[in-house]
Amino acid sequence: MLLTTEDVKKIAYLARLGIENQDLDAYTKDLSNMLDLMTRMNELDTEGVQAMAHPLDQVQRLRSDLITETEQREHFQAIAPQVEDGLYLVPKVIE
Repeated sequence: MLLTTEDVKKIAYLARLGIENQDLDAYTKDLSNMLDLMTRMNELDTEGVQAMAHPLDQVQRLRSDLITETEQREHFQAIAPQVEDGLYLVPKVIE
């Protein structure tokens, strides 16, 4: 797909990007090349190709789900400014 400099100006305006006039030709060429690549990729036969989240077959390392801190609810509620029925009371901020 071949874009014109006017197309790039419109795209830049819609995206709220400031592009200098001397850079318009380079942006026009780069965006046209990207759109051509997308067009060629869209023409490929991907039937039977399994989608993947990552190109490398890796497993994410996760930490053990262990309790590492002691229960301190009573302590924190004792030092809180206002507590009622086990809940912290805070000032109303949204009317």
